[in-house]
Amino acid sequence: MDKKRFLGKWLIKISILLILIGSRSFFQELLISALSAHGEVELESKNNYYLTYTYSYIKNVDNFEPQNKTDLLNLYYTVINSGVDEFSFYCPKEYKKCLDDVVELAENQNELSDINGFVHPFNSFDTIETTYDSLRKVQLKIVKTYTDKEIEEINKKVDEIIKNVVKDEKDTKKVIQLIHDYIIEHTKYDKDRADFNKVNYASNTAYGVLFEGYGVCNGYADAMSIFLNRYNIPNYKIASANHIWNAVNLDGKWYHLDLTWDDPITKDNKDVILHDYFLITSNKLKTLDVTQHTFNMDTYVEMKSED
Repeated sequence: MDKKRFLGKWLIKISILLILIGSRSFFQELLISALSAHGEVELESKNNYYLTYTYSYIKNVDNFEPQNKTDLLNLYYTVINSGVDEFSFYCPKEYKKCLDDVVELAENQNELSDINGFVHPFNSFDTIETTYDSLRKVQLKIVKTYTDKEIEEINKKVDEIIKNVVKDEKDTKKVIQLIHDYIIEHTKYDKDRADFNKVNYASNTAYGVLFEGYGVCNGYADAMSIFLNRYNIPNYKIASANHIWNAVNLDGKWYHLDLTWDDPITKDNKDVILHDYFLITSNKLKTLDVTQHTFNMDTYVEMKSED
């Protein structure tokens, strides 16, 4: 076989291979497009704890084909907020950095925790796993903070407290105060867990607060949020480096509400209820504490408002 014929055969083989590769890529894109369209309807089911409040940082979306990092954050929020356990979507080829941003978000626990604070506690996650494949399919698997049994028990407890404590009170601020005072009166701060990581109670959840009588900041905030959502009062949880508390919208204005700091540990172990952090503005908060209550204004935009 002469040299020209040999090279000619190899050029033909290479050309066929390139055509096959190109065809595979073409059909792969068609497959991704088809599957992506199917992925949009996977979120048809939203449970009873799906929130429709409007926030500046994050929002619910109907389109699950992200085009940028903001779309990706909104997608994660919408999925978590809906209460589903699993969801999959596809990174569009136009969004070149999509998978990189997915990996970055999956590894950023602070950002995921921030998103978690904007959903109903019953839809919040304990863990969220993100995986992806060569087709740019991204799959989310969510393990919830609260079990179905815990949710059922907490809801019954909430009904009982509303019936016996809040009763027929109509004034929203008074309703919030009655719940604030009840939770503090029936809960002790779990110092062992907070200071020594000794886990004796589920004090980081509303279950520990409402049934075991012990709480740390996330437990206090979850319990309060559950009541606020029952009354359709817009709210979310604010997280600083070492603390969590509630943001509450009352009559169109946003306020801070911190049950943990209104339930202090006293020297004589006497139970007291404070109202120092009851529905206060950001300006007022700054006069009380500038350490534990330092928060990201870009995330909690509503709290930038002045007195």
